[in-house]
Formats: sequence, structure tokens, C-alpha cells
Amino acid sequence: MDIQQALPLLGGLSPAQFMKQYWQKKPLLVRQAIPQFQALLSRTDLLALAEQEDVESRLVKKIKGDAGWQVRSGPFERRQLPPFKTPDWTLLVQGVDLHLDAAHELLQAFRFLPAARLDDLMISFASDGGGVGPHFDSYDVFLLQAHGTREWRIGQQKDLTLRDDTPLKVLAHFEPEQTFLLEPGDLLYLPPRYAHDGIARGECMTYSIGFRAPKASELAQGLLQRLAEQAESEENAALYSDPKQEALSHPGGVPAGLQNFASKVTSRWLSDPKALALALGEWLTEPKPRIWFDAPQQAPEWADVEGGVGLDRRTKALYDAHYFFINGEGFRAGGKDAKLMRQLADVRQLSPQEMTALSPLAKELVLEWCDSGWLRPMAA
Repeated sequence: MDIQQALPLLGGLSPAQFMKQYWQKKPLLVRQAIPQFQALLSRTDLLALAEQEDVESRLVKKIKGDAGWQVRSGPFERRQLPPFKTPDWTLLVQGVDLHLDAAHELLQAFRFLPAARLDDLMISFASDGGGVGPHFDSYDVFLLQAHGTREWRIGQQKDLTLRDDTPLKVLAHFEPEQTFLLEPGDLLYLPPRYAHDGIARGECMTYSIGFRAPKASELAQGLLQRLAEQAESEENAALYSDPKQEALSHPGGVPAGLQNFASKVTSRWLSDPKALALALGEWLTEPKPRIWFDAPQQAPEWADVEGGVGLDRRTKALYDAHYFFINGEGFRAGGKDAKLMRQLADVRQLSPQEMTALSPLAKELVLEWCDSGWLRPMAA
């Protein structure tokens, strides 16, 4: 992607300009960011997705007055949802890009941002008056109106106190500063922690393109677990020993030798930049719990893939200076293979010419990934 090219999606700004002027700084409203935009799936198709066990969904109903909201988790059969003419309810369907090619393709328009940060596309279907209350997100979000109209009230407020009488994270003292009515094709970008409240004006669908912003504790837990797995895989993993341990009359104390051993073991891994990089890349590309891949009925041969391959829409692929990461696994890559693997992560496909340039070992890996359903042969 040419990051200097002006995009209608960003209101005529180039990706470089948007990142410098707006990203994590201030909101941006773009009228007709996608002109004549049509919803990617019908109401019926969205409800069918919400019936599936592997699709995360929630039903949010506003209680009359100011009594709060009710929340239930899916899957939902149609009879479990309110009638469409009943006001004040919302169906949230998460990760639609993992289940619908068109939704996955829509996310590609935002690949001027790090793929490691791009999370998913959520669809909010709402009856008249539906919404989830005034709130803030800890991550950046693009709100694309897909069907009907939704009113957005937004404000940069300092008081982020939440109500304690409702299951949703609703602001106790919402102070809107601006109000916008979004129609199909309109796009609203909001930085993290920017207060907002969206209310459906008639039946509507809104697409939320959200971004991953891991908490420090979540990141530390993931990295430490990966580092522990790396340590476990070592053939000569160190074992604690204490041949000079003396007899004790007070055995309840933690031995100083064991404390030192623990310090050295953890310091060794945490001070190794490549070990940390490997752990981070594998953790970032780990598929979500409800994701599985459809392997082909027969193991592919080179003739099946030499015409080019593309990443399955559920596959996550990243790289750094030393490794290529795919679906939670890290591989050392160098030379021409490294260049081609980076190309695969950047544009999510390899052409026939690029396939030919792979080394024999890289070709074996590509066949393995195709056999796992991570890659798909490109249509002839």
C-alpha cells in the first residue's frame, strides 16, 4: 500500500497524514468513506452466524427508564431474540472477518496499520433505540455504518467513572460534546478512551473495526508462558541442585540457593532479546480459542500450489528481523526465503514466480501449512 496516497476512506488524507494527525489523538468523521456502501451480509445471514457455537455473540437489551441493560451470551436461535419491531435491543456478533470472506477483505483496507494491532470486525445489529450505553474503549476503533442510521454522541471527558448497577461498562456521567448521524458508507474514527454513545435511529447495522491493545499483565502472562515452553523444550534444561545444603532446624524458610536459581533462570530468558522476540511473535499470532482450520481431504502436492498461495482468512502471519510467525509458530528465516515470507505476511499471498523462488525447505513448509489449512492454493 502506498502510504502517501490520498484515500477516500480517510476523507482524502493519506495513511501517513492520518497516522500523524489523528491516530490516538483525535476523532475523524468521514462522510461517504465508502460511497454507496452495501451491507456485506443480510440480517438473516447475521442471525444465522449468531446461531453458531464457534461465533462469539451477545444480546444487549435496554431496560425501560434508566434502569440499565441486560446482557446474555450466545449462541442464539432466532426464537431467543426479540421481535424486530421491539425497540432498544442490540445483537453484537464478534469476529465476523473470521467467518466471512467479504468482511475479511474489508479489513484489508486498514492494512496501513500494523497487522499485529488489527483485531477484528464486529457487527452490531440494533432495533430502533438500540445501543450499549455511553462508554469508552481501551483501543482505537473505526465505526462504519452499513445499514440504516445511527446517532453518535462523543466527548473527550476526564471523568471515566462507571456505573455499578449494570453488567455493561457504562459511564456514570456522560458529557457529549458533538453529535453525528451516520448513514451507510460514513465512517467515524475514535481514539482510545474517547467517550461515545451510539443509538440506532430505526433498524441499523454498524461495523466496528477494533484494534488489539493488550494489557501489561496479559502481555507478561503470554510471554512468560511462551518462554517457559521454550525452556522446557531444551534438551539440557537446568535442574535445581543443592549438594552443599546443610541440615536445618528451621526448614520452613525458602533456601537462598533456590531463590538465586530462580532469579538466574528468569533473568536468562528475559535478558535474551531473540527469545523475547520469538515469544512475542508466537503469542501475537496465536489463533483465538474458537478458531479451527479446515484441512484438505488429501495432502497437497507441489503441483497443487505452484500456481500461488494465499493465507486463509483465519491465519495470522507476522515477522521481525529474525523470524517468521504463523498461527502461533515461529520459524527462523534468512536470505530470499525471509524476503518472500515477509511478502506473504504483508500482502497475504505469494505469486507463482515467488513460489518458484522458495528454497526446498521453505517449499516443504508451505506444503505443511497448506495441509493444515493455513494456506490455500490460489484459484487458477
